[in-house]
Amino acid sequence: MKNPVQQAASLLLEKLMMLLVHHVRPLLASSGGETTPPPPGDYDTSCFKRGDLLEVPRTLFIHFGIYLGENRVAHLMPDILPSFTDDLRQIQQVVTNKRLILGVIARTASVRVDTVEDFAYGGSILVNHMDRLFEDQVLGSEEAARRAEKLMGTTAYSLLWNNCEHFVTYCRYGAPVSFQTDKFCETVKMIIRDQRSVLASVLVGLASIVCLGLAPSTTLPTIFIPFFLWMAG
Repeated sequence: MKNPVQQAASLLLEKLMMLLVHHVRPLLASSGGETTPPPPGDYDTSCFKRGDLLEVPRTLFIHFGIYLGENRVAHLMPDILPSFTDDLRQIQQVVTNKRLILGVIARTASVRVDTVEDFAYGGSILVNHMDRLFEDQVLGSEEAARRAEKLMGTTAYSLLWNNCEHFVTYCRYGAPVSFQTDKFCETVKMIIRDQRSVLASVLVGLASIVCLGLAPSTTLPTIFIPFFLWMAG
């Protein structure tokens, strides 16, 4: 069994990597560190129906979107640009890595529409794979699509509390939940409850500053009080 310190360090590394790549297409070798969109026509959209929930599995996360028909997918992505301009032509351009990372830091995102190619960026697509988890909660396909369309535009972003999974589960199932977030929180809780390592708790606390976006002025005792209460509970 892994040492708690090693577990915490590994978890921190994973989450920090997620902060840099969450929702972004795989980083490709190109000048300036920007992404290059894949060639069009990589996906057969004839099997997709309006309102379908699309999943693109990645190494550390899964990206989600709602299919709107006509090769269009609505999805939530961190993006700093809407904070500086209302020019839809600029905002609608493919989100670069710099825009995305700054959006994560600033906790700003947008629900946008992209082509299936830009949404999936070369990844395999699963269709309505989450329906089995919600059973009778699945809304009508048209209702799901309309919900996605109504949420278009700038929104607050949180890696844990308002990400692309929350967006699609609200649209298709009526409840914004994220199983990825739940899994992360359970892992954190398990590590914190292991009182054999104070360092592990400190590392997780620091991770919470990054992931939850706590203000830099927050004192360390204030940061760790909720964690120790959680551990005692």
